[in-house]
Amino acid sequence: MSPLAEQHFSSLQLLLKAPSKDVVRQLCTDSYPSRAHESRALIDNTARILSVSSTEAMQVLTAVHMLSHHVVYHNLSAPEQILSIFPDTFHPNLKNLLTKILLEQSTTWRNESLASQISLPQLVDMEWRVDMKTASDSVSRMAVPTCILHMKIQDSPHVSGSSCDSSVTVELSKETLDTMLDGLGRIRDQLSAVAGK
Repeated sequence: MSPLAEQHFSSLQLLLKAPSKDVVRQLCTDSYPSRAHESRALIDNTARILSVSSTEAMQVLTAVHMLSHHVVYHNLSAPEQILSIFPDTFHPNLKNLLTKILLEQSTTWRNESLASQISLPQLVDMEWRVDMKTASDSVSRMAVPTCILHMKIQDSPHVSGSSCDSSVTVELSKETLDTMLDGLGRIRDQLSAVAGK
C-alpha cells in the first residue's frame, strides 16, 4: 500500500519541470528534514526553479518529504521495493530517477534520523584509581581501600541543543563495588542473551 495519495503523485510529476537531475536530487535532499518542506525560502526557491506557483511548490516538497520518510521508515533498500510504491501511470523516467535518489540518500537520512533522536546521556570515558583513606572520624574507616571512579558523560545533543560533557566522580567501598560489579555482570549476561537470539 502506498503512503501517498493520488494527489501527491500528481504533485511529484511537477518535478518533470526541473531543469536537470541534479535539481531534483537537491530538492529531495532539501525537503527531507522535519518541517523543511514548510520553509518559506525553500518553497519560494522551488517555485522559481520549477516555474510553478508557491502552492504547487509546497505540494511537491510535501510529496517528496512524505515519500522519502516512507522509504526510510520502512527501510526500503531495494529498487523493486521503492518502484512498487509508484502507480503504474507514473512517468517511468521520473520514477527511476526518484528511486535512484532515494536509494542513494536513504542510508544518510536514516543515520541522521537516528542521530537526532532524543536519548539518554552516554558514557564517553571512565578513569578509576584505588585510594587508601588516611583520615576519618572513625578509626574503623581508616586505612580502608576505596575506589574512586571518574566518569565523563555526554548529554544528548537534541536535549540541550548542543552536545555537552559533564563529569561525575564517585567513591566506592569494596562492598559497594562488589554489588555494582555483580549488577553489571547480570546486565552483560542479559545483553549477551538478547544479542545471541
